[in-house]
Amino acid sequence: MQNQINKLTILYILDQMGTPLLENILVTMIVDNNWMSFMDCKLALSEMLNVGLIINVAPTKAEPKIAITMSGREGLDGYYTTIPISLREDIASHIKKNRVYYKKQQEYIADYYKNKDGTYTVSMKIDSSSCTLMDLKIIVQTRSTAKRIYKSWQDKAPIIYENIHENLIE
Repeated sequence: MQNQINKLTILYILDQMGTPLLENILVTMIVDNNWMSFMDCKLALSEMLNVGLIINVAPTKAEPKIAITMSGREGLDGYYTTIPISLREDIASHIKKNRVYYKKQQEYIADYYKNKDGTYTVSMKIDSSSCTLMDLKIIVQTRSTAKRIYKSWQDKAPIIYENIHENLIE
């Protein structure tokens, strides 16, 4: 019975988000909020992928992006009341408060790494649900500069994209 509730909980989360989620964001959200354990979450995801309740909508990318299928939505519609109301309310409240945060986290991606010559490359991306809108790499001299750029990317990505778009395309 708990495995069924776990699956319904994941379907409910995906339904409430209204957009596919990177698997690591989905799992982290679930585990950090104590909605289920890491192992229970991974097991439920695997089982639901196998039976077509969810789908990986980014199979060519390194990290899976999970979406609810029509079968998953139909199953949720029929059985969502099996999820305790307190859990449904907690999920709905959490998603309402954090939807923009999760969207930024999966659309504005950044990383940095040290080069052989001692400099650092900061890699920044803006992904939409269907494609990469921008992929930018900058070489900087110090780790602290790379880290500062990395940390500010999620807030500055829309502004930078808009400026590039205005100055180069329009």
